[in-house]
Amino acid sequence: MLAFHSGRLILGLILLAALAGCGSPADVQTLATPPFITATHADLTPRPVETTTATPTTAPTPSPTPISNKRTHYTLSAALDYWGHLLDVDQQIEYTNNGPDQLSELVLMVEPLYFPAVFNLISLSWIDGQSITPVVDGQILRLPLSQSLKPGESAGIAISYQLKLPSPVPDPSIRPIPFGYTDRQTNLVDWYPFIPPYQSGKGWLTNPASFYGEHLAYEIADFDVHIRLEESDTPLIIAASAAASREGEWYVYQHNTARNFAWSVSHQYESQTAQTGSVTVTSYYFPFHLKGGEAALQTTLQAVELYSKLFGPYPHSTLSVVEADFLDGMEYDGMYFLSNGFYNLYTGTQSEYLVAIAAHETAHQWFYGLVGNDQAVEPWLDEALCTYSERLYYENVHPEALDWWWAYRINYYNPHGWVDTTIYNPQGEIAAYSAYRSAVYFNGAVFLEDLRQAMEDTSFFPFLLEYVHLNSQKLVNGESFFSLVSQFTSQDLTSLLNKYFSPSYISIN
Repeated sequence: MLAFHSGRLILGLILLAALAGCGSPADVQTLATPPFITATHADLTPRPVETTTATPTTAPTPSPTPISNKRTHYTLSAALDYWGHLLDVDQQIEYTNNGPDQLSELVLMVEPLYFPAVFNLISLSWIDGQSITPVVDGQILRLPLSQSLKPGESAGIAISYQLKLPSPVPDPSIRPIPFGYTDRQTNLVDWYPFIPPYQSGKGWLTNPASFYGEHLAYEIADFDVHIRLEESDTPLIIAASAAASREGEWYVYQHNTARNFAWSVSHQYESQTAQTGSVTVTSYYFPFHLKGGEAALQTTLQAVELYSKLFGPYPHSTLSVVEADFLDGMEYDGMYFLSNGFYNLYTGTQSEYLVAIAAHETAHQWFYGLVGNDQAVEPWLDEALCTYSERLYYENVHPEALDWWWAYRINYYNPHGWVDTTIYNPQGEIAAYSAYRSAVYFNGAVFLEDLRQAMEDTSFFPFLLEYVHLNSQKLVNGESFFSLVSQFTSQDLTSLLNKYFSPSYISIN
């Protein structure tokens, strides 16, 4: 508590508080177009390879399979030259059309295309060897099908590429960018092409990036990942979304029923591991941050244990918390980053942002990981719930610091604005991020507190548990949330909704 009365520390923590929204800058300048989407696509021309596969004379015929909820399967073999900042990848995707619509194309989201000259396509074909000429649409590759992929039918894609990893320079005018390398770590996040969700009657869910917030949506999928590190005189440590086994020089990962697979490599990582129930948590941190690394580990363990009781079991056997060499906190399935700034300012108390944001990012394993949503259009469905999960953490684990949390994490910023604000509104305005954060994160948490009071604990907590249970491994929207709320309370919530949500949003949901 005393740390917040020190001029230097309070200034630093106020600045870091602005970063406490996952993936958002502290300030936003007026820009016509985010500069990180001005990629060139000259490198998308496939380069010849030494070994080739005979090209069939006819386009591939999708293999019919019974209609089921067969998950997309990603198989990736990646060789990383850590010091040369190069990643060579061979990837296969097995995709089944689980929806009712016939598909005339498949779509790949390729986030590295946001960076000029980073994504170099070597080859792209259907699984039987038939070459594919993609249609490039920003960071999207559209793959035309010679005949529609009917419900229940499957198609396979083989793609090889090289990533010349970027080293993004911190810029307060755009969102922090975890992907790439710094002097201390290399972060491989959203590094592979993936197939986004398909919405029946609407099409592919392919949101553009904004100045702040997350824009991607993911289907649940299975991942088999092989990683090889090029020889290095300095030992390298990998932190990842799943536990590794070894097959010779390869690190082998299986990460099933997950939204994505992320990993990070450093020559400086130190680590500690502990277990809660069947879940193993590992904290990776830089030298001189032992206390912060221990605090991140302890908070994550406590949060996993608490949230497993409140929301349902954590879905994986491991969870990695990684100190980030950027001013940001960012969630991925089975792993999250925590800004080095929080470690720098950590003094050993519970009334600190390192603890609060660790609880927040852990909650994303349920609200974003288990229960997915369109993070661009309805970010409150994960961010507000994760911010309120911080409150639940303090209430149950460190009640002595709960007043601090309300005072410095929420009320200090005078929460206001429609909770249903998107990442595009307001757009391009000075301090627009502050308005977005205030509405979605902070006013969203206040809304959930008021909702809890209206429903009372005897209904509110069973509602949260059932909400996660019913929507596990799905993508939800506001209608799903409010429809279930109405089943757990007879209270008239009209005035509450009118207070926190825009009229247009209420009319839709």
